[in-house]
Amino acid sequence: MNRALPLLLAGAIGLGAHTAHADEPKIAYQKFELANGLKVYVIEDHKAPIAYEVLWVDVGSKDEVANRTGFAHLFEHLMFKGSAHIPDGNMDKLLEEAGGWSNAFTSGDMTVYQNVAGSNFLEQMLWIESDRVAGLLDSFTQAKLDNQRDVVLNERRQSYENRPYGMASLLISENLWPKDHGYHWSTIGYPSDLKAAQVKDVAQFFRTYYVPNNATMVIAGDVKFADAKKLVEKYFSWIPRQPEPARPQYKVPAPITKEIVLKTTDDVQVPRVYLSWRGPAKFTAEEPALDALAAILGDGKSSRLYKRLVYDEKIAQDINAGFDGQDIGGDFTIQVTAKPGVDPQRLIKEISEEVAKLASTAPDAKELERAQNSQEASFLNGLEPTLSRAIALAGYDVQAKDPDYFAKDLARRRAVTTAQVQAVAAKYLKPNARVVLTISPGKKPQEKP
Repeated sequence: MNRALPLLLAGAIGLGAHTAHADEPKIAYQKFELANGLKVYVIEDHKAPIAYEVLWVDVGSKDEVANRTGFAHLFEHLMFKGSAHIPDGNMDKLLEEAGGWSNAFTSGDMTVYQNVAGSNFLEQMLWIESDRVAGLLDSFTQAKLDNQRDVVLNERRQSYENRPYGMASLLISENLWPKDHGYHWSTIGYPSDLKAAQVKDVAQFFRTYYVPNNATMVIAGDVKFADAKKLVEKYFSWIPRQPEPARPQYKVPAPITKEIVLKTTDDVQVPRVYLSWRGPAKFTAEEPALDALAAILGDGKSSRLYKRLVYDEKIAQDINAGFDGQDIGGDFTIQVTAKPGVDPQRLIKEISEEVAKLASTAPDAKELERAQNSQEASFLNGLEPTLSRAIALAGYDVQAKDPDYFAKDLARRRAVTTAQVQAVAAKYLKPNARVVLTISPGKKPQEKP
């Protein structure tokens, strides 16, 4: 989850007995909805003459099916390769000439597009967005698919196959989730599926999910609500509503009851170990306690694992722990990189001991308070940039089903208790319910083509 908010607020907040006040940080917005189902939020922020447009499409890799993986991410690329009235390459040129830029990201749950330009170019920016939403398939050809398939395959090589420890996330996902689950495969997809993709299949994926009633737009920055509403109606109201997407449905997977041990090699200098467990979905009641647990274990130099493994025993050089809640499940992962000459089994043993301590004994109140303070500062600081605020608002609307959820999200994190931290550690971080991956120095593995 993105974290964000002003630092001065974070420093002034006492987490232990915090009560809500009228001046609590919130995301101020105005909203309207078109007849075709497109929801639009407007955040007026006149600090700089810049306009931001975010389009959150409710589709990610979990909405794909076996043998057709990588389609959601593929459109993150194709959406920049020309549409009905914008030749390939002209979109970026138009925005750059307007003092702006464009970008996008994809996950298991969503695809999010971001356009930025001088505020006097808002109309042009919205015209560009509407043209590619409504007219992308007008210029979609086999040549474009082939070109962007090659780009994605190269990205996969750079981000995973040729990157030190890069295959870790793929190996963990494939073993943490069953083959018929939407988080089993990576967002970028399998090379064999990408190579087999046909124009008709890829186009149908777009027709299913890239519809106005499956998207949320946020316009933010130096804009006026009335102007933004008029422009959105002009460029998007004519796009017809479509049937709600028929998404793949996943059963709750059977629990992992026996530790899954994976060992591989890579062209690296020192070993790295990963311990991963399944967890609950995003915005469920236990998520804040799991986030606090991750912070206590591995967030910063005051965390338990950093103090033990890096400071005291000097057997590790970096620590990371985190919980990632998503729409239909979550995962909790601890990652530790060894110092030269250290047996990775020793790391696994000592990580397991620290996890077991938290599962049997609640953390000290001061320890929890430090973790909450650190998390809250990050959470609030992330809302300072206007674009981050716009993305967060879209996420609350789509995933929490509540655009006003920010204050509630902050409140539930402040309310976490030491007993709750212990409870989630005992419930989820069981030694027989985890995937343990060790990557040691050696030959880089070759993935199947």
